[in-house]
Amino acid sequence: MAHTNSNQYKVVIVTGASRGIGAATAKLLGSQGYGVCVNYHKQLEAAEQVVTDIKLAGGQAIAIQADVSKEADVVRLFAETTQQLGTVTHLVNNVGVLFTQSKLVDLSIERFNTVMTTNVTSCFLCCREAIKTMQAGCAIVNVSSAASRSGAPNEYVDYAASKGAMDSLTKGLSLEVAADGIRVNAVRPGCIYTDMHADGGEPNRVDRLSSQIPLQRGGTPEEVAEAIAWLLSDAASYVTGSFIDLAGGR
Repeated sequence: MAHTNSNQYKVVIVTGASRGIGAATAKLLGSQGYGVCVNYHKQLEAAEQVVTDIKLAGGQAIAIQADVSKEADVVRLFAETTQQLGTVTHLVNNVGVLFTQSKLVDLSIERFNTVMTTNVTSCFLCCREAIKTMQAGCAIVNVSSAASRSGAPNEYVDYAASKGAMDSLTKGLSLEVAADGIRVNAVRPGCIYTDMHADGGEPNRVDRLSSQIPLQRGGTPEEVAEAIAWLLSDAASYVTGSFIDLAGGR
């Protein structure tokens, strides 16, 4: 049964929510009274576990498969979420991919385009669909990266470039929709304990870099989720076009 939106009822899509920062964010928002769409691409069981966790804690959630780098999938994702939970009022663009550490000179065009499409095109498409129905009081948070500031030399220049593009998209869109009362912000996590480092070929990367971080440790997905939840909330009602760095001082 579809819900009608009241001021109290909030519906959020969290992309790439089957693991890491996305899963932590989905669970936190579920505990705060949002109806949560846990979007996933391939990890059905992991996504269903996140939904189960939210429901066991008294929240409301569904899992919807969609490759958010594809326009038709994004349109369907929003349609199904609206049908099952109600009009989407909040969005967290969390989907991201990186590949094995490499210098730019060794990157293939296929890898570069995959990173840009997965990280930037997905953000653009989801923002576009969300804005079509969002009203004053609605909000978007994009999950960028501290790599957009550092450039990630010798490791992930393609990933860093994609996050730089997300930063620009965040700023530009925030100014386009500010007069409508819709807020758009971003978080820029640094070294966070997630599975993504294994994708880059170094599962223990955070431990290796901890001594270089002023706070002397890596961050947790839950710490990032808290910042995302605040930016989405009415407590951040005067914040738009802003970036919160969650990088332990780096």
